[in-house]
Amino acid sequence: MTTVALGVPAMPSSAPIDDRPDVDQLVDRFGRVARDLRVSITEKCSLRCTYCMPEEGLPPIPVRNLLTAEEIVRLVDIAVHRLGVREVRFTGGEPLMRPDLERIVAGCAERAPEVPLAMTTNAIGLEHRAHKLARAGLSRINISLDSIDREHFARLTRRDRLPSVIAGIRAAADAGLGPLKINAVLMPEMLGGAADLLEWCLNEGVALRFIEEMPLDADHEWARENMVTADRVLAVLGERFTLSEHGREDPSAPAEEWLVDGGPGTVGVIASVTRSFCSDCDRTRLTAEGTVRSCLFSDHEIDLRAALRGGADDEELAQLWRGAMWNKWAGHGINADGFAPPQRSMGAIGG
Repeated sequence: MTTVALGVPAMPSSAPIDDRPDVDQLVDRFGRVARDLRVSITEKCSLRCTYCMPEEGLPPIPVRNLLTAEEIVRLVDIAVHRLGVREVRFTGGEPLMRPDLERIVAGCAERAPEVPLAMTTNAIGLEHRAHKLARAGLSRINISLDSIDREHFARLTRRDRLPSVIAGIRAAADAGLGPLKINAVLMPEMLGGAADLLEWCLNEGVALRFIEEMPLDADHEWARENMVTADRVLAVLGERFTLSEHGREDPSAPAEEWLVDGGPGTVGVIASVTRSFCSDCDRTRLTAEGTVRSCLFSDHEIDLRAALRGGADDEELAQLWRGAMWNKWAGHGINADGFAPPQRSMGAIGG
């Protein structure tokens, strides 16, 4: 089987940076500075969400090709202290599938105690680990939950695990891993339950954010004519709630927020397709195999793992990373003629 069949793009070891300014930060040609690091630590997942994973799961990454806990900690240290990263988020697949997750978090917290450490998870099994992760140094958690209806949840994720997700959400709240945010991907079949999900989140004291579906599904079935837009879900929610525009937390925050019935509860919408925020993007991504991916939709990756294992020092690794981000695209191009989705699906990239 070829690497393309596995959805793994070519991974050059360097990128042209002759015209890059001599600055430490992760700047790009369009004046953006990446300060938010997403670290995928596994391709494995306990669910099979239709917009993310194929039914059989992703091809397994050989253990030797995954970054070890120590390698992840070293690269996070470099990102924070040499490249100006201010927030780190662990993703997957599903990060809870890594048995050494607590060791990864603790190592990063020790090396970079000044930086918030977050995680995006489906919360399955979180009830057993939330307090351990909090003690290790995890700051907060985002949880993927698209429906509060058990039957619909099972159809969408191909697993009947909603009670475990709810238990995980409540355990995270009890462990102080807040503010808790719930991420729901907008799908036509979940639109009828959107208001119920918002009401449940308001009652639980967690913030809900709806996300427009992007063409990152493993089955490549995304079609613009079928996607649910931000305006559509706001109209549906407006039938039950009074929504008033609240704006963004900061210019780089992807979610536009609305107060619900005058507040204090809010609902956010991340309009990734119809109201792109690429011009304010401040993210850099590290895949589970140790490659830098400058954009979700770019298949061009720079291999740090090979350099790391080949004896590169911290500054050499930092310079490779700077080069990867200097060559970042202006935007994802979803709305352009001839757009082609990336080889990797969301589950293989990390959110």
